[in-house]
Amino acid sequence: MRSFDLSPLFRSSVGFDQLDKMFDTAFREASRDTSYPPYNIAKVSADTYRITMAVAGFANGDLDLTVHDNVLIVKGQISRPEKDVEFLHRGIAQRAFEHRFQLADHIKVTGADLHNGLLDIHLKREVPEQMKPRKVTIGGGAAPTLEQAPAAAKDESPRGERERVAKSSAA
Repeated sequence: MRSFDLSPLFRSSVGFDQLDKMFDTAFREASRDTSYPPYNIAKVSADTYRITMAVAGFANGDLDLTVHDNVLIVKGQISRPEKDVEFLHRGIAQRAFEHRFQLADHIKVTGADLHNGLLDIHLKREVPEQMKPRKVTIGGGAAPTLEQAPAAAKDESPRGERERVAKSSAA
């Protein structure tokens, strides 16, 4: 197993706790045979991606797509293989497979299509509003005092009422 010292990265970054887990997963997957079925990963636009897998011979019911903990799992298993056929040459592999794709934060699977033996899985980056960049203004003055706060002018709390009664009876 390979080991990496990520401490220089952690000195200047915050919130990358899952990086170690992602490296372990990547190296574990690299040791597995991931050449079947062949696939492409394409960046369609700034926030959309597409994974295309060549799954000749598989029907919709033979394929299963699951997303769990930012991992897309694509499984294929022929449900009804041809039994009474003698193949003279079998060049179309229809063996079972399982592929795992690690998804980045905020990447969502938006749909999938099976057309002409190609499975297209559509992905989109959906960054929540609170995660998008925003401007922070720097205030020029000190924090508002009690007299400046709008609530101070109309103090209708029980304490404020007692203070007004005490001031009026002292006068």
